[in-house]
Amino acid sequence: MVRGTDKQPGVLRSLDWWTIGIYFALLIFGWISVCGASYTYGETDIFSLSSRSGMQIVWIGTSLVLGFVLLMMDDRYFDTFAYVIYGLLLLLLFATIFNPHEIKGSRSWLVLGPLRLQPAEFAKFATGLAVAKLMSTYGFNIHKWKHFAAALGVVLLPMIFIVGQKETGSALVYLSFFLMFYREGMPGSILFTGVAMVVYFVVGIKYEEVLLWGTPTSVGKFVVLLLVQLFTSGMVYVYCEDKEKALRMGLFCMGSTILVLLFSNFVIPFDIVWVQLLICAALIGYLVFQGLATRLYNYLLIALFSIGSIIFFYSADYVLNDVMEPHQRVRINVLLGLDEDLAGAGYNVHQSEIAIGSGGLKGKGFLNGTQTKLKFVPEQDTDFIFCTVGEEEGFLGSAGVLLLFLALILRLIHLAERQPFKFGRVYGYCVLSIFLFHMFINVGMVLGLTPVIGIPLPFFSYGGSSLWGFTILLFIFMRIDAGRNLVRS
Repeated sequence: MVRGTDKQPGVLRSLDWWTIGIYFALLIFGWISVCGASYTYGETDIFSLSSRSGMQIVWIGTSLVLGFVLLMMDDRYFDTFAYVIYGLLLLLLFATIFNPHEIKGSRSWLVLGPLRLQPAEFAKFATGLAVAKLMSTYGFNIHKWKHFAAALGVVLLPMIFIVGQKETGSALVYLSFFLMFYREGMPGSILFTGVAMVVYFVVGIKYEEVLLWGTPTSVGKFVVLLLVQLFTSGMVYVYCEDKEKALRMGLFCMGSTILVLLFSNFVIPFDIVWVQLLICAALIGYLVFQGLATRLYNYLLIALFSIGSIIFFYSADYVLNDVMEPHQRVRINVLLGLDEDLAGAGYNVHQSEIAIGSGGLKGKGFLNGTQTKLKFVPEQDTDFIFCTVGEEEGFLGSAGVLLLFLALILRLIHLAERQPFKFGRVYGYCVLSIFLFHMFINVGMVLGLTPVIGIPLPFFSYGGSSLWGFTILLFIFMRIDAGRNLVRS
């Protein structure tokens, strides 16, 4: 229990007011953006509850009340009831899969009369609490595969349920937890493997139909297989600490590839990919031999990385064309520049780019945007609200909003690092990872840099579920941080 003394700091005195100030600033700018995105010419009352801007005030007001209630709670409740909260949200997510209300092709919404709630928004903080509880238990070691698999299961289970609701975008948010795992000691090779898979997919798909010089060799396949060989050599240097072997492997791959490329270009044209596959097989065989001869486990893991890379690359085309939904496939093709489709899948991004570009340096001013007022941008007050910021506030306003988010992320890192207990630190990194993912993906999809997966911009996008969800996520951490100096007995 908390020891009662006169020197015991209160919650409000221990609260990080810099973060609270950033939160209020984001709420204000968010409401201004909702006004700009939802306003129509001739509208006389932006505070009316019949308007989106008026309803957003209600969501903001209830969020502030919710935040205050969380700050008044004992911070130990979040640790004690973490698994209970997580279990209840899992049941709610599972039940939502079978709800009869389908909105925009998704079953992720619960309709309770005039109120619509999206459980996936609240599952984020519940998952953060549960994984923090698990990882802070005595004896937990992320380097033990059994422990890491348990933590991974806590994250993947709600993700599976959300995919079952046909809400892929919200499910992908849970990949942000890998940043927290990395901070807590997850091997960097796992994070690197994830990045490598993305590179394989993008390069392989985008340049699959492009031929290399005058040879019948796909540029996409050629580059990806060469990357597999170079990544494999580099991992030998990093994880086996054998510079000489890594250098020999790299020179062998590059030398063989150059010789075969010259032969195919000037003597007999043929598909170089087959030779590259043989080179990869030789590298894998060499790694297995070294692993067995030296009894170093890392050689075998690197060989497994190479095999997995090749399998993933050759399955990427199948996943794109036979597993993904048609609208998802079109979005990826548009993002990679394979299709333009300005009247279809590329319409949203194209119109948002026009809106942002028309804002110039200083913007057109509050409620003076033309693209947004004439409703050219679909979902302009939810998923694409950042285009309203760009059009009305211009480059300076957009940069200001991004700097606010950057300040929030940096502040959260500072708060997470000063936590005296692992539970608070892990949950803090869960919070900042989720905010960072949302900001990066949302702004990226508005600018045409990331796929359109339909996730909101924190504190800006219209809606109660997302605003409440982000407020709960943040204020639980604020309350945990405020209790860091309490003397307990």
